[in-house]
Amino acid sequence: MKLILTQEVSGLGGPGDVVEVKDGYGRNYLMPRGAAIRWTRGGEKQISSIRRGREVREVRDQSQAGDIKRELESLSIKIPVRAGGGGRLFGAVTVADIVEAVSKAGGPQVDKRRIEIGQPIKTVGAHTVTVRLHPEVTAAVSVEVVPA
Repeated sequence: MKLILTQEVSGLGGPGDVVEVKDGYGRNYLMPRGAAIRWTRGGEKQISSIRRGREVREVRDQSQAGDIKRELESLSIKIPVRAGGGGRLFGAVTVADIVEAVSKAGGPQVDKRRIEIGQPIKTVGAHTVTVRLHPEVTAAVSVEVVPA
């Protein structure tokens, strides 16, 4: 099955890439999640607009990614949330919460699709979050969750 990716898919490609995948993977996983659309001649025109949007958001080169990495790793990010008596949160810290906390701390604008949380953050304390800035550059950002 030939598909056009609309989002970055780990191990497959980025937005605007045309990929060939197995029918079940495309039909049951990628398309229902909005990560891809079926390739057609009309869809070929959409590729250019998807790639333009990707170029605007994308970090230009590895040296720029290194600068952003140093800036992110030097920040002290605190996220105030509602927590119970034992340090457990009411809910979880989301990627959107982390993006908002980075901007409040004076950090660079980070795309929420680039942030990877290993396990859901559901406790108060220090946690490490990974930010993929470039295919070769990732930043390990320390996030402290504090009770509000």
